Amino acid sequence: MTDSVRIFDGHNDTLLDLHVDERGGGRTFFERSETGHVDLPRARDGNLGGGFFAAFVPNDGWEYERVETDEGYEMALPPAVDHERAKAFTYDLLARLHRIAAESRSRAESDGVLRVVGEYDDLEATLADPDTIAAVPHLEGAEAVAPDLSNLDFLYAAGVRSIGLAWSRPNAFAEGVKFEYPGTPDTGAGLTDAGQSLVRACNERGIVVDLAHLTTAGFEDVADQTEDPLVVSHGAAHAVCPLSRNLTDAQLDAVADSDGVVGVTFAAGQLRPDGGSDPDTPISTLVDHVEYVADRVGVEHVALGSDFDGAGILDAVGDVTGLPDVMDEIRSRGFDEAEIRAIARDNWLRVVRETWN
Repeated sequence: MTDSVRIFDGHNDTLLDLHVDERGGGRTFFERSETGHVDLPRARDGNLGGGFFAAFVPNDGWEYERVETDEGYEMALPPAVDHERAKAFTYDLLARLHRIAAESRSRAESDGVLRVVGEYDDLEATLADPDTIAAVPHLEGAEAVAPDLSNLDFLYAAGVRSIGLAWSRPNAFAEGVKFEYPGTPDTGAGLTDAGQSLVRACNERGIVVDLAHLTTAGFEDVADQTEDPLVVSHGAAHAVCPLSRNLTDAQLDAVADSDGVVGVTFAAGQLRPDGGSDPDTPISTLVDHVEYVADRVGVEHVALGSDFDGAGILDAVGDVTGLPDVMDEIRSRGFDEAEIRAIARDNWLRVVRETWN
């Protein structure tokens, strides 16, 4: 049954929500909250076994300006963030994650233990323990990485095992895709020389390279160079919702050719075929993307990448406690138990094993 399948989620922004009071309202990871999407009690209720916990650096003072077009909308890219600011902010987020993990081990009243995981055998063992949740540190955008990669080993020592080269803005390594509906990811430049070096360095160390938010050119540059499976931590199918951030059929094919995986987001604005962001959207719309990717390139290349605490999640999901409802809707489409398990966790485990080991 669905309830027996512990889920590995490809992306959340819970660290940022906990770190910035105006986002999370000062909530903690250990107490059940009515705000945000993930805390330890709710994660247990939702059968979350683990996931990539993102360190994301927001633009300071930037306000998105949405420009309406005849067919939809577009938004300009935010400016680049300063590396030193990004580094300090990211180090704070990673330190917070390690503090949460340490505190979870010492709290007698805790609903379980959060464990920072950076080795495959530890990840597999943690997912097998119903009292423990695995947190894999991830950088959403590589701004905290020095352009000469001089702090990459320090970040690795801090547990970072996944790096998204860019968010939707430029940095020293790549350019992210802008928001545009309808639109395509072919919106800007590819990897810089430093970006090419970062991909090689990640391959050497066993760090997942996340292609979420990359332009078409950047995506193709990584595909041409990397030795590891292509990974998109959170995204959706462009054929279902023609948003510039979503993956074209050619990109889905490339992920499958590399034996990689796409985590399907729960963000309404990336899922709805009409490009709208109304969260009053059924779970079936989310699962339309899961089913499309599975039909296009095989069930072994689709997983979940919620974007909890980082996006406008479907009301029908609500928060992490809605994960079993998502799995039930996937089951209703005719996926068998082995396929359910693959989508819930095994596809992520395969690409992590192939990349880390």
